[in-house]
Amino acid sequence: MFAYERKQTSMMADEKSPARISHRLFSARCSEMGIGMKKKLMRRFCIWGVYCLCVLLMLIVSGVGGKAEQTAAISANDCYENRIAITFDDGPGKGTTEKLLDGLKERGVKATFFLVGEKIEDNRELVERMYAEGHLIGNHTFTHVQLSKVDGKQALEEIVKTNTLIEEITGEPVRYIRPPYGSYSNSLLMQINMTPVLWSVDPEDWNTDNTGQVVKSVVANVKCGDIILLHDIYDSSVAAALEIVDELKAKGFIFVTVDQLLLD
Repeated sequence: MFAYERKQTSMMADEKSPARISHRLFSARCSEMGIGMKKKLMRRFCIWGVYCLCVLLMLIVSGVGGKAEQTAAISANDCYENRIAITFDDGPGKGTTEKLLDGLKERGVKATFFLVGEKIEDNRELVERMYAEGHLIGNHTFTHVQLSKVDGKQALEEIVKTNTLIEEITGEPVRYIRPPYGSYSNSLLMQINMTPVLWSVDPEDWNTDNTGQVVKSVVANVKCGDIILLHDIYDSSVAAALEIVDELKAKGFIFVTVDQLLLD
């Protein structure tokens, strides 16, 4: 009995010893620190979770996730006031382009012309008239070459030569290019600092002289924000273009140049 009491007394003494007390305080402190660390980690985890969620939502709203390759080329734009753009490639053409300009002027319509450089010198007065009457003039290369099928040096020359000829007439830099066949490389774009313009409505007027067919194809498919592709070097295309303008104006469409369609 005495031995048991002494043992109990000894144990109680041990419990009250400085070493025991220090150990218990240290253990409690560590426990408190562990809880604190858990809380801190949880708080950081929540903050990062909210941050990542916000970034994800911003990416979704801004549409970053989808169109990385659409660097560049413009083929249509968002709908605004029922606006559309009518564009003409491969000119200027003697006789045909003049008829087209006459018809557009009568109707108060502005168009966009993508010119082939080698045709400019013999048709300077037509280019001067295009510019004077408020049409937008763009580049369609010097010889209508497919830019993706020639080396970089030749592709650059095709564009620069045409730009130089246009700028001599207008006094303004050429900002828009329509690559023949819609073909180009992103590396070339980085060198020329121009905006490629494609199309969203193509009746393939170069492939038929049936004016009615071309008109029907465009009128049936056009919608607000579209860019129509035609050619001003064929009589049938010029006739179709003016009919298209008449029919679409009657439907409430407004014709603007490509830069107005993209920037307004």
